[in-house]
Amino acid sequence: MLKYLARRLLHLIPVIIIISMIIFGIIEIMPGNPVNAYLGQGSEASPEQIKQITEVLGLDQPAPVRYGKWLRRVLSGDFGTSTKYRQPVQDIIGTYIWNSFLLNVVSLAIAFAIAIPVGIKSAVKKYGLFDNFWTVFSLTGVSMPSFFFGLLLIFYVAIPVSWIPLNGKQDVIMAIRGYESKGAEILDIMKHMLLPVIVLTIISLASLTRYIRNSVIEVINQDYIRTARSKGLSEKVVIYKHAFRNALLPIVTLLGLYIPRLFGGSILLETVFIWPGIGNVLYTSILDRDYSMLMAANVFYALLTLAGNLLADISYALVDPRIKVE
Repeated sequence: MLKYLARRLLHLIPVIIIISMIIFGIIEIMPGNPVNAYLGQGSEASPEQIKQITEVLGLDQPAPVRYGKWLRRVLSGDFGTSTKYRQPVQDIIGTYIWNSFLLNVVSLAIAFAIAIPVGIKSAVKKYGLFDNFWTVFSLTGVSMPSFFFGLLLIFYVAIPVSWIPLNGKQDVIMAIRGYESKGAEILDIMKHMLLPVIVLTIISLASLTRYIRNSVIEVINQDYIRTARSKGLSEKVVIYKHAFRNALLPIVTLLGLYIPRLFGGSILLETVFIWPGIGNVLYTSILDRDYSMLMAANVFYALLTLAGNLLADISYALVDPRIKVE
């Protein structure tokens, strides 16, 4: 296992470098001028000042030179300074990433808590009324984009119900004056989380339910399940002890793919609800041509995806003893 981990981690190094090169190249050909974004709209800076800022930001050098300097800084732990926030990039990511994590971990926990029993029951009672309802729900949830659900909730829930906030930001007045108690602060955060969590739960639940259902159906049609039933075991023992346990392997794969979502955030959803997460920061960085933030955030997403795939591969051996990590 340790040799396998060491080999996989070594293989990740050239992959990350290639990914960072591709990201740097895409950002390089983006339209817009980062110097103008740095100065802000309506700036009356002289050509000399623009030239000076260009040199300070290092934009007067060729792209390969700037990439090499960026890579050296990253290896030393310096991800650069955000031109929008005027702070070190690692500090900004460290602040906003936990807001995205809070939103995603709550919604994913709720989605799994609902999807597992619903998926199993749909598999056992396939093509019945219960299964047909959740099939329509899953297809609708997968087909509709997250921002569409968000706009529907804002229009039909948040606007008619006065106590539900329209956006994900905490009460600015309360944040300035301070909360009466810790409980009041937690309640305020929960109110602002309500709509984004509902949307994320629906999106996750739609795919998870269908995935678990199909996985369990594939297992319960195996010969050893029929053998377990022929031995007189109760249906609950057959389904939950034998079938679901063996259906965990593809579900573990899905879990590995969901890990990046816990920290990665959602650009569209966080923008719709103005939630102060890493997705919203990335969106504003694109608009303001914040190169340092864009590079750090996208490379961070790539690392999360690679880590999720690695954890999924390792989990295979933990879930299924027939699989050995070589």
